[in-house]
Amino acid sequence: MKYFIPSLILILSSQAHAQSYQCRAPALAKPAAPASKPASEPRRITPVSGYTLAMSWSPEYCRLRKDNARDKSQCGGDDGSFGFILHGLWPDAQGASYPQWCRATKALPPAVVKRNFCMMPSTRLMAKEWAKHGTCMTRRPETYFRISKIMFDAVEFPNMDRLSRKPLTARALRDAFAAENEGLGPEMIRLKVNGRGWLEEVRLCLGKSFRPVRCPTNMRPVRDDQPVKIWRGA
Repeated sequence: MKYFIPSLILILSSQAHAQSYQCRAPALAKPAAPASKPASEPRRITPVSGYTLAMSWSPEYCRLRKDNARDKSQCGGDDGSFGFILHGLWPDAQGASYPQWCRATKALPPAVVKRNFCMMPSTRLMAKEWAKHGTCMTRRPETYFRISKIMFDAVEFPNMDRLSRKPLTARALRDAFAAENEGLGPEMIRLKVNGRGWLEEVRLCLGKSFRPVRCPTNMRPVRDDQPVKIWRGA
């Protein structure tokens, strides 16, 4: 397989906007353990047609996980308090058979983890995203996370506290994101909302050149008029 990264053309925003309310990257002496492909998931090496930038709303994720040992770095409060974090930068393909788990990985160097912790405050998540998605884009984790950080830092986020305090629909939330980012339209945004109606993720659809594009039809949208709630945290 040929690995390459297209030229980055950033049109989401020219100004970085941090999403960690406060963050202190932990001191790490050991590499982060690599993630292994689950037996239930296939290894797929297919042509890349575009990308998805998936951003998780941390207050909702952490609502019932504050005391979980495996989520301590993101949800425990000792290392930081977070708004949106990067779930991952995912290569897509035509149809649902996107590339994944393209090759086995080694442990992530501590420097890579520390450099990206405030964007993705979980070594377990970093290792999985690199193994499952990053290996289908490039051969070096440093490159994958560097590109992921460029894309994540380019996004301007709407005022989530203000949005959480009024009735909101899926279309209104997509419009709010589009209004903050030149070149981004609501049809280029997908939301993940749980069964209780709370926002879990915002996903931006990107072409091969990393420009925002209309989301593919196989990525089913949340209905425009569906109510969406935003958890602000305890």
